[in-house]
Amino acid sequence: MISYLAGVCNSALSFIFIIFIIGTLGYLVGGIKIKGIELGTAGVLLVALIYGILVSYIPSFHIGEKEITLFSSTLKSNFGIVSNIGTALFVTAVGLIAGPKFFRSFNKKTLSYIMLGVIVIALGAITAIIFVKLDKNLSAEMAVGLLTGGLTSTPGLSAAKEVAKDADSVVAGYGIAYLFGVLGVVLFVQIVPKLLKVNMKEEVANFQAANAISIPEPKGNLFKLDPFGFFAFFLAISIGCLIGSIKIPGINFSLGNSGGTLIGGLLVGHFAHIGKIDCRIKKETLNFFRELGLVLFLIGAGVPGGVNFIANVKVSYFIYGAVITLVPMVVGYIIARYVFKLSILNNLGSITGGMTSTPALGTLIATAGTDEVSAAYAATYPFALVSIVLAAKILVMIA
Repeated sequence: MISYLAGVCNSALSFIFIIFIIGTLGYLVGGIKIKGIELGTAGVLLVALIYGILVSYIPSFHIGEKEITLFSSTLKSNFGIVSNIGTALFVTAVGLIAGPKFFRSFNKKTLSYIMLGVIVIALGAITAIIFVKLDKNLSAEMAVGLLTGGLTSTPGLSAAKEVAKDADSVVAGYGIAYLFGVLGVVLFVQIVPKLLKVNMKEEVANFQAANAISIPEPKGNLFKLDPFGFFAFFLAISIGCLIGSIKIPGINFSLGNSGGTLIGGLLVGHFAHIGKIDCRIKKETLNFFRELGLVLFLIGAGVPGGVNFIANVKVSYFIYGAVITLVPMVVGYIIARYVFKLSILNNLGSITGGMTSTPALGTLIATAGTDEVSAAYAATYPFALVSIVLAAKILVMIA
């Protein structure tokens, strides 16, 4: 009887079950409102982190002679695959949504987005350097890990590991700072409009009016290869992966899948067709892929993040990571508002891009009630991505 129960339990607690139960509980948690603020989809991340923390203490247990595994190196690898697929789906959807207007709306604001992306990363890097100078026990590798975790940048983490003498410290720092790095920005994009008592309906109306652009219809008779637009979506991801794999000689830099798929989505969204093949995708389909991608990313990144957090946490380092998240986010917001004169939605959209925060963009879209805020994210993100990769490498070498 015990062996039978062990077999049932082992089958029930499969990897697929874990993913979907985390998603289920995450949406329940995300739907809880406290004074008008809710985690939304980021509730999935919170549950994933909690699961990761729990399995760091109990990675497996026995029923009779049967071992039930809750977390292992193999499962960690599987979660990584889920995270990568989620990132590709989400970022490609964002690119396709923003694509039709993105290249047609280049103006002075675009330069502001680019500058803000660089400024946000620079502020984070400077903050990390200050902590290295103040705390003699804080290594450059740990500081870079805190920087990449505080700015939730996996490409930055990978770049730092390539040049670091102590790659384990980089990974540890990333794990410590990642928790606040995600939740901090998610809460920020909700709290700021509340504090400023923003009339969101009015802001959205003004935002849409200011960003109204005429999108020309493709000429000729086009045909769709499938009714849902999957061809165009998969094409955008494929193009993006190819773009992301291109490395710049000398500095060994590439946009990676996240940056590449964003560019791929922007390109396919902009041109809208290939010859006679219609590549336009219904908004409902893009919204579905965007949400699904976000959830998969949060689960795939959250569980290992929870495990790493417990394995490496140190209170002072956690505080450093939180400050590295807060300083560029808050100062960047102030600069965007008072120097670049960006509206609240353009401002927050650009901040989510500068902080390379995929979950925060999802939250901002839900808060604003329009996915058009993704344009500011799309304009800022690539430059922030390049900046964080370069900053991570430079910080390891000079600090």
